[in-house]
Amino acid sequence: MTRTIAIETLTPGGFAAYGDVIEAVGDPDMIINQAMCERYHDRALIDLDNDGGRAGISVFKATVRAVPHLLDMMERHPLGSQTFVPMAADPFLVIVASDLNGRPHEPKAFLTKPGQGVNYHRGIWHGVLTPLHEPGLFTVIDRIGPGNNLEEHWFDEIYEVR
Repeated sequence: MTRTIAIETLTPGGFAAYGDVIEAVGDPDMIINQAMCERYHDRALIDLDNDGGRAGISVFKATVRAVPHLLDMMERHPLGSQTFVPMAADPFLVIVASDLNGRPHEPKAFLTKPGQGVNYHRGIWHGVLTPLHEPGLFTVIDRIGPGNNLEEHWFDEIYEVR
């Protein structure tokens, strides 16, 4: 039997328990570069352990997926937050879950609007990177360093995200 997860629109309020929505909305925090640039300042908390890790910037190229999407695994990063900023103005699928006894509990799915990125808080269960359009390129800011910063959980029962 497959369980279904309904996709919701990504909003800062709806996503707050899992992380930060990164977007340029509302009034800018400051105007810079000879009044030619609006700065939307400090939109996400990069949270790292104090045990030899550092923030790093990587580029991920992920295979494009389709909806409905089958969710059979989630992961989390106990030593640091993880930020995904798309390098194209296309929406992508974001899947998160709360934790119950060290396992993902009650997964939720969100669809970003073009121009939105996400920052998963440290230790938040999330699905793999799920672009819905080519080229599937993302800037990723996360912890680089020693230690095991990846936990995976494979579900006995697959979820269908639609």
